[in-house]
Amino acid sequence: MPRIPEVDPEQAPPRVRATLDAQRQTFGAPLKNHLLYAHNEHLFKGARGMWAALDRSGLDGSLSALVNRRVAFLVGCVF
Repeated sequence: MPRIPEVDPEQAPPRVRATLDAQRQTFGAPLKNHLLYAHNEHLFKGARGMWAALDRSGLDGSLSALVNRRVAFLVGCVF
């Protein structure tokens, strides 16, 4: 069980809800990390910005995944 409860997508601000709805369409459910980021709209926007920048960068998917792991390591994420 996560230490921080997930945000109810129906209670999220409209811009956040739109992203969570798009994830539901693509993946079948909103991504768990985004349900945590959604507690703070600015944090959510920043995290989405990182993913959007990686998508637009033209990096190969595996290199993009390595960038993500490195960022996670630098900020102390154990996942």
